[in-house]
Amino acid sequence: MSDPSDRLGRDRIPRDAVQRAWAQRGFSCELWVDPPETVWEGFVHDTDELVLLLDGSLLIEFDGRALRLEPGDELRIPAGTKHTVRNLGGTTVRWLYGYPVNEQAG
Repeated sequence: MSDPSDRLGRDRIPRDAVQRAWAQRGFSCELWVDPPETVWEGFVHDTDELVLLLDGSLLIEFDGRALRLEPGDELRIPAGTKHTVRNLGGTTVRWLYGYPVNEQAG
């Protein structure tokens, strides 16, 4: 039986399953935790980025769009895309992010 701490998110998404799936797609998989009301503005990476929301609610703004992610939602942000990530709620947000393993995120 797996350790309950390895199962993350409202729907108890198994992190190891996401890691395996992303590895097959050539991506790393790391956990990020943001306290309420956190905003990361104007980021640009030299590589694609995957984001999978585990808990809470995120708003990701890019290319003139604003997408609200709920637990279980995955988004791929293309390389070179300026983006902003906002924790929308009054709770801690936990999400997975990854970059191509053969490239360095900048």
